[in-house]
Amino acid sequence: MKLSDLKPATGSKTVRVRIGRGHGSGMVKTGGKGGKGQTARSGGGKGPNFEGGQTPWYRRLPQRRGVSQKSRSTKIFRTEYAVINLVDLEAWDPAVVVTPDALRASGLVNKMRDGIKVLGSGDAPKKALRFSGVAFSSTAKAKLEAAGAKFEE
Repeated sequence: MKLSDLKPATGSKTVRVRIGRGHGSGMVKTGGKGGKGQTARSGGGKGPNFEGGQTPWYRRLPQRRGVSQKSRSTKIFRTEYAVINLVDLEAWDPAVVVTPDALRASGLVNKMRDGIKVLGSGDAPKKALRFSGVAFSSTAKAKLEAAGAKFEE
């Protein structure tokens, strides 16, 4: 096979129809636009909001001024935590302090978000871990305190 033998797949390249180029082309006079009138003109047609002449919905609705705060997203006021469970800390080395950066480096957390929160799902690790810069649910904190964990701010 040579470079000169290469061809595009059949049907992948369609030839552009050249309208208004004589009777032999088959696209003369109206050039595929049909008869005369509004739709034959450039930019012609009714537009997507036309409802057959009846009053369009955007004019039937009552007038609202300004922006409603009800539809505003409240997500910007919320604190979103990256979540891990106590079960995930079972294999954690007690010599290493559990910090957000250490959790990210270990692969237990993908996105940092607004902070990291430990939830109390599962049994607490049997070792006394040290935590810094991590939030806890009430059940997780109780289980970790019972296991002898230390918390630093």
